[in-house]
Amino acid sequence: MDQSTRKRYELWLTSPAIDQATRRELEAIEGDEKEIEDRFFQELTFGTGGLRGILGAGTNRMNVYMVRKAAQGLANYILQHGESAARRGVVIAHDCRHMSREFCLEAACVLAANHITAYIFDDLRPTPQLSFAVRNRDAIAGIVVTASHNPPEYNGFKVYWEDGAQVSTAIADAITAAIQAIDGFEAVKVIPQAEARQSGRLQELDASMDEAYLEAVLSQSLRQDAVQQVADTFQVVYTPLHGTGAKLVPEALKRAGFRRVLVEPSQAVPDPDFSTVKSPNPEEKAAFQLAIRLAEKEGADLIIGTDPDGDRVGALVKDREGNYVVLTGNQTGALLVDYIIRTRREKDMLPANSLVVKTIVTSEMGAVIAKAQGASMENTLTGFKYIGDRIKHYETTGEKQFLFGYEESYGYLSGTYARDKDAVVAALLIAEMAAVYAVEGLSLYEGLLRLYDTYGYFMEDLVSITLKGKEGMEKIDAIMNRFRQNPPGSLGGTSVTAVEDYENMAGFPSANVIKMILGEAGWVALRPSGTEPKLKIYAGVCTGSLEASRQQLDTWMAAMNQLVK
Repeated sequence: MDQSTRKRYELWLTSPAIDQATRRELEAIEGDEKEIEDRFFQELTFGTGGLRGILGAGTNRMNVYMVRKAAQGLANYILQHGESAARRGVVIAHDCRHMSREFCLEAACVLAANHITAYIFDDLRPTPQLSFAVRNRDAIAGIVVTASHNPPEYNGFKVYWEDGAQVSTAIADAITAAIQAIDGFEAVKVIPQAEARQSGRLQELDASMDEAYLEAVLSQSLRQDAVQQVADTFQVVYTPLHGTGAKLVPEALKRAGFRRVLVEPSQAVPDPDFSTVKSPNPEEKAAFQLAIRLAEKEGADLIIGTDPDGDRVGALVKDREGNYVVLTGNQTGALLVDYIIRTRREKDMLPANSLVVKTIVTSEMGAVIAKAQGASMENTLTGFKYIGDRIKHYETTGEKQFLFGYEESYGYLSGTYARDKDAVVAALLIAEMAAVYAVEGLSLYEGLLRLYDTYGYFMEDLVSITLKGKEGMEKIDAIMNRFRQNPPGSLGGTSVTAVEDYENMAGFPSANVIKMILGEAGWVALRPSGTEPKLKIYAGVCTGSLEASRQQLDTWMAAMNQLVK
């Protein structure tokens, strides 16, 4: 353990600013060099929009003191923009995780102490509603206390700017610098909650914000006529996976005309331990076991699940044998690209300069569909803030009109009322799209097969390698450096025709991503996660059949598994 790590530990252990419970937690690890190092070798840093880490005492953990420091750094940055920025205030939302409400109130009390008004919701709300509320209130910034679909021991602190998008890299760097400039616990201003409320600098948002948000979501509906045609027979099973979607997703579906929506009852209850699932991640079929059981009992046509903070959504549909199968984020994205553009064109609602935006590790299927349907497609780095940035850019220039943005990790946004992925609007559009196919006598699964027959048999894969702690971070860095300095000439017998290094890629901000182009229609990318201790390996290909695509991906991933050891 280096001296700086030991010094940080001892500072926390002896500071009078530290409460007794935290001090006892730190005393309990005295002598455990590895545990002390893991908790104090660094301070939590901004990833793709804020802090995220394991709950506990230490600079490399999520706790009251790190939240207060982050809030003070944000306050200092806002105050650099003058009194007018401070008067606009900050909106704060939170999910159901351990300490989420407490962190929300702590951040609000720090902002209030700095004469910045904090607007909070009375209870948990979806992350995209925070994005909407920042714009609705003309706030200077927003905060969401969440760790998305991470395990229960995690929490986080995501920061948004005035456009409703997660802060850009430049702003994140500036806030990080402001946080790092805070010297000691005494440099953080905080006042009691009662004083913050009495001063008028801590205010609760009322139900009118829910109504305004739902109105914006419902404005993206395209075929309520089709919903009405099948409303008495088409059945949806929905699970919020114990999170924030429980109130607003069923309400949005109801207002759109769906009459047969069943909410999985045990998972409709907020639960910070997510006790009915191994992981509250709608990317994983295991999270849907209870919903599948209910759907099988009721003969449901569609299963939808949202993650705990309501920004990601997964869907299961019946295959030709009647079994529920998971649509990948890439498949759902391709279906929605086709549905939105095709329907708008049929209704003469498709602007000539229509734009769809996806990330560089998302399937190329959506790009092919968009081009064929008369819209342009752009790529961004991973992280929805980059899609939000494209929306802002084209609102300013007027050159293109944003329709839809998505990423392979189950995040989608239709329209510009928010600037983050929105599981509420995505759930609505997935259900509506399924209803349209039902009118045609098809399931979403059959609709997907029709797209494959038309545009090619695209398939993608993702492998995440978990490497925890300081040693894990060092290993991830070593792997990335090895591929950056000496990329393979071939992979599983396929030539590497180009290497795209996004640390220095024209047209993109610098990012630690390497993408290898394989043959004529394949690619593999490596990217360290910005929110978890993982190295992610993505791959995509298009061949003449689903079987050939699967076989090719398996070959490449086996080769990558050997190379990253």
